[in-house]
Amino acid sequence: MFAIFKRCCLLSLLVAGLCNSTLSQANADEGMWLFNDLPTEHLKSKYGFEPTEEWSDKLMKSCVRFNVGGSASFVSSNGLVLTNHHVAFDTLSKLSDKDNNYAKDGFLAKSMADELKAPDLELNQLIKITDVTDKVNEAISSDMAPGDAAKARRARIGEIESAAKEESGLRSDVVTLYGGGKYHLYQYKKYTDVRLVWAPEASIAFFGGDADNFEYPRFNLDATIFRVYEDDKPAKIEHFLKWSEDGPAENELVFVAGNPGRTSRIFTTAALKYQRDVRMPYILDFIRRREVLLQQFGLGGPEMERIAKDQLFGFQNSRKAYMGMLQGLQDPAMMANAVAAEQKLLEKVSSTEELKEYASAWEKIADVQKRKAKKQGQGVLINSRMFSIAQELVQMATEDLKPSNERLAEFQDSGRESLEQQLFSSAPIYKELQQAILADEIARMCEIRGADDELCQTVLAGKNPNDRASELIFNSKLDDPEVRQQIAAGGIDAIKNSDDPLIKLAVAVDDKVRADRKDSEELGEIEKQAYAQISQVMFAANGTSVYPDATFTLRLAFGPVIGYEEKGKSIPAFTDINGTFAHEESHSGQKDFDLPESWTSARDKIPGGTRMNFVCTTDIIGGNSGSPVVNKDLELVGLIFDGNIQSLIADYAYTDKQGRSVSVHSNAIRESLRYVYDAEFLADQLGK
Repeated sequence: MFAIFKRCCLLSLLVAGLCNSTLSQANADEGMWLFNDLPTEHLKSKYGFEPTEEWSDKLMKSCVRFNVGGSASFVSSNGLVLTNHHVAFDTLSKLSDKDNNYAKDGFLAKSMADELKAPDLELNQLIKITDVTDKVNEAISSDMAPGDAAKARRARIGEIESAAKEESGLRSDVVTLYGGGKYHLYQYKKYTDVRLVWAPEASIAFFGGDADNFEYPRFNLDATIFRVYEDDKPAKIEHFLKWSEDGPAENELVFVAGNPGRTSRIFTTAALKYQRDVRMPYILDFIRRREVLLQQFGLGGPEMERIAKDQLFGFQNSRKAYMGMLQGLQDPAMMANAVAAEQKLLEKVSSTEELKEYASAWEKIADVQKRKAKKQGQGVLINSRMFSIAQELVQMATEDLKPSNERLAEFQDSGRESLEQQLFSSAPIYKELQQAILADEIARMCEIRGADDELCQTVLAGKNPNDRASELIFNSKLDDPEVRQQIAAGGIDAIKNSDDPLIKLAVAVDDKVRADRKDSEELGEIEKQAYAQISQVMFAANGTSVYPDATFTLRLAFGPVIGYEEKGKSIPAFTDINGTFAHEESHSGQKDFDLPESWTSARDKIPGGTRMNFVCTTDIIGGNSGSPVVNKDLELVGLIFDGNIQSLIADYAYTDKQGRSVSVHSNAIRESLRYVYDAEFLADQLGK
């Protein structure tokens, strides 16, 4: 099916631009557009709609970003925030215990006094975007070695962020765009007092389980509502979305405002092949291994199943997503298109005098891919929560001895509050699960590097992986947030004098971790400079009318609500409540298709024709989960929660022939609150 892709990456767009052709209207709806550079001419010419600055500003400020990875929106003047159940799942799990499993059984606060405070959520509302490209590039000279350039760039970015935060009081992040072609300063208002208001049961939020994940038709109520507070009172929100009375009509133009994670559409063919042949198979092996471990851990009993569920859900979701992406990259037609497009572009560059200086960019990127392939899997491969905490404490103590702009990025003053909120979170850490994960991580590292490897011997300390992990986890006190605060407050002396085994291990491997990070930054700097040159080719051809790759920052996508054809069948744009019950009945006996009792008992109450889910052609990717879907009047008509299987290649390419984003219909949320959950008081607050 990939032969029908309009293009495989931005390279083919460059060819079109350099050949003085224009994008066809058939594929111009592709794009994750910057809010300070929207495609207004295209929207006006194709849809007769021209977004005003007031329109885009209101939509921008009605959206928020979850620090755990996901999107959301304000849907009331008194602080209600709407996102997905699966975005909220991490917080629901942290709020749960053996007696109250909110992640599984759902939750409803009957009053504001009953709303549950999340232990470590931070929501970011984008307030302002400023181009700081010149300020960043001033710090770099052409004769700098890559390592020196990376260090200078990091320092300059730190200076910009710190100055902006000090002046405005807002969270201030410099974002790399166009692979290094531009740098924008994004400034956010932070909300850190976030409370759970309502969540449905997991069995309706993830109805159909792994079998239905990334499929369509769907029948999911993948929604959760929080509320933000300021000074211990519900926040007064100026910019929020009204609630649509009827939702979208078929073929209606809709907009998605959210924070797509990372795309790689500017990648050269060498970079795509590295992803296809090295990086993604490596990641998939890790994901499959962790998925099996978590499944096995959960077989130990109901409580062990509960505490592993959040991570298991995430790894199952990632496994299916990465498999879809890899299959797309392995399609010969897609790669052939990418190679042909790149060759045409290089021919044009070599024959255009003012572009010849950029010809070497592709060779530099190809060389970096070879170097990255050799380094794959050679780092300190320990990925567990408690060990990561130890590493943060050890590195923070050392970095705090330096001026802010000379520190590693995550330890600079501009992001310190967010770092500490996560580091000192009161969310529970389960040592039994941590031990299982750490044991497997140590074993995995020994398998890749060889158990006689010096680093492996340091980590093992004369024991097998299981015993070593037990010693490290059960003798550590880093699961206690007060202990973490004490160590952090004590600085470098506390690290030197600590007898915590995880701290000692983090100290022992810190030189290796830092050396690997330095190497990665140097390779990243070479890529940044090369992609910046490719971006200059783009700008010469098209200006900045080409959207940049996603960076987990707020973007706008748009397209019509429309079904598609698959295997000779017409797939309708909408599903409804009647279909939800029919879907359960057609899968009788399959646990993942059992609706919760609240739904079966309310079957005669909720109007059967109420629309449940719908699809549209909007260009989304991971990170867009929880994004509001709005109409021209900025009324919320839906809630993004998935893409179909044909959309999974969207990291690298876009198609609107079959690829679709999948949303919960606004009516499904409102009517289920009224008729299933007896929460009319909450439904009445939506959009007001």
